[in-house]
Amino acid sequence: MYSTRLSSPPTPVVDVHTHVYFPRYAAELRARSSAPRILTRAGANGKPEERLLILDGEPGSGRPVGPQYWNREEKLEFMKRHHIHVSFVSSANPWLDFLPAERASTLAQALNNDLEEYCASSPEVDGFPGLRSLYGFGLLPLVPHVPISSVIQAIEHIKTLPHVSGVIMGTKGVGDGLDDEALEPVWKAIESAGLVVFVHPHYGVDGQAFGTKPNGHVLPLALGFPFETTIAITRLILAGVLDRLPNLRLLLAHSGGALSQLSSRIASCIAHDPVVAKRLEHDARYYLGRLYFDAVAYGPEELAFVSETIGRAESYSAAGGSYNADAGSTRMLFGTDHPFFPPLEASQKWQSVEDNMRAIRDVRSWNESAQADVLGLNALRLFNLKY
Repeated sequence: MYSTRLSSPPTPVVDVHTHVYFPRYAAELRARSSAPRILTRAGANGKPEERLLILDGEPGSGRPVGPQYWNREEKLEFMKRHHIHVSFVSSANPWLDFLPAERASTLAQALNNDLEEYCASSPEVDGFPGLRSLYGFGLLPLVPHVPISSVIQAIEHIKTLPHVSGVIMGTKGVGDGLDDEALEPVWKAIESAGLVVFVHPHYGVDGQAFGTKPNGHVLPLALGFPFETTIAITRLILAGVLDRLPNLRLLLAHSGGALSQLSSRIASCIAHDPVVAKRLEHDARYYLGRLYFDAVAYGPEELAFVSETIGRAESYSAAGGSYNADAGSTRMLFGTDHPFFPPLEASQKWQSVEDNMRAIRDVRSWNESAQADVLGLNALRLFNLKY
């Protein structure tokens, strides 16, 4: 007697966290004399090299920058090398934060048009008819003193771009954070447009906490970025944004920072503080089940913990609910953070990417179906793409 095991149909791998600096944006940075900027200096071989400096005081005068930041063929080659079928590209930080309002609005429209062309003319994906290799998150002119009407106009413009399915957003909003009441019309317009918001850090936390020893970029990137996201989303939850806008879809970079790990502490602090104890409709832990998280955490145990906090979220609903072991794997999405975190030595594969892929496959509570969801199918559902 012979048994026949049917192999699962192939499923696409989709990268939701991958960045680009378009030539128009790079030119803006080259024209600047202070951070953020692209500067030229002598490299280790004595030849001129360009460096990207995104924050004042950044170690090592920033990092090398080159065609991998703006050349589409390099992006596609990277995807091919790592067996990634589709990428949702976004402008890398600091976006338009450093520009005056009028220039930010003008450049946002131009860069969003650049993004549509970059994606619309990308090749179709072999084996997955109907899918293109590239889609994108657009930019909003979120800077101080910008008329909110200009931000709404940018959202309306993005709605007309077929290959742009969301927006990337930092944590400052128009200057006072994501809990700023001035953003309420923006959140409503985004929800109405059906766009996904990719929330990404840039500023970190007070650098004095990192001390004076030469530790490169480790502390700002490993700790500063995640804690910035954690604080920003906690403020947004406390402001009741997710209560008022139940269909707003937020995707958090770097697996939401420390939000999952601190969610019970946050809930306890809320419950014991008379200023906020009665403010929210649900226990704070409920809202983690309303969010999406990229899977850029590099380890299976870390991903499993985030998945568990999503799975328990419904049990903290004011209406009552229960733990759902499968919920976590439906709200987590593969990402690479390309072109950042390149290997230090010449290598065909990037360790950062391989670590993220291996972590997804090594989460003990995720079966093959859950892994396929996180590696790609969740992204297709979130952005309403079919093949």
